[in-house]
Amino acid sequence: MSALTYTFLGPEGTFTETALMQVPGAADASRIPCTNVNTALERVRNGEADAAMVPIENSVEGGVTATLDAIATGPELRIIREALVPITFVLVARPGVVVSDIKRISTHGHAWAQCRLWVEENIPNADYVPGSSTAASAMGLLEGDAHYDAAICAPLIAGEQPGLNVLAENIGDNPDAVTRFILVSRPGTLPERTGADKTTVVVPLPEDHPGALMEILDQFASRGVNLSRIESRPTGQYLGHYFFSIDADGHASDSRVADALAGLHRISPATRFLGSYARADKQAAVVAPHTSDAAFASAHAWVQSILKG
Repeated sequence: MSALTYTFLGPEGTFTETALMQVPGAADASRIPCTNVNTALERVRNGEADAAMVPIENSVEGGVTATLDAIATGPELRIIREALVPITFVLVARPGVVVSDIKRISTHGHAWAQCRLWVEENIPNADYVPGSSTAASAMGLLEGDAHYDAAICAPLIAGEQPGLNVLAENIGDNPDAVTRFILVSRPGTLPERTGADKTTVVVPLPEDHPGALMEILDQFASRGVNLSRIESRPTGQYLGHYFFSIDADGHASDSRVADALAGLHRISPATRFLGSYARADKQAAVVAPHTSDAAFASAHAWVQSILKG
């Protein structure tokens, strides 16, 4: 069997590659760094790669909009796995540069948001230069023509590059920050139910009217399905047109979740199923007795007995 090929948000040394290395066999697989999420996913869609690891959510900043938008449109993809990575940051610069020299700092937008208070306290006049990733900003310093003085990146990058000096460690504003990553492949057989699963869907609002969101949420609430994340994103079609990206506790093979998905499809036929997969934290869903598989089976059997007379 040939080795699998994975894409990830690069370059090498990003938190995304750290997440990918949690996948069994990834160390021996072909790993292709990509400059952005769209490219990583597109290589999966066109068959150049078997799966892509991309960030989707941060405990401080919330959803990663680039990923939420990229998986909501285009040929369908499936989330088959998630990974959690604790996030710590360091400030790096070229040899000879000290903190007082820094006028411009580059990093990814989510990293900047997580280090903003430290920067304001220690380098209050520094300007932010957006980077495609934390690793790309750090590596840019080594090219010699960077238009910024320092970068915020992962300790791994700093440790592997002798041309970078660490000026400050643990500069994140929240020491318990965690980023969630998803492994995305083309549609196929769903991962088996584990009892500690998550289901992700994208639900566009078919019509904007009072109670429209409540109708969507009620499909989950009435069946005892807890939601761990819900975010709205513009569809880009016109102002005021949104879709909702939702994570629900449970697997599509759970009766309560399957019934909720059917209800969503009745309300919004363009609902996109993005996958059912094991939770990285292995936290099992709390299921009330009346929403268990046995309760659904008993209820269906009762209705059938009525119809049969």
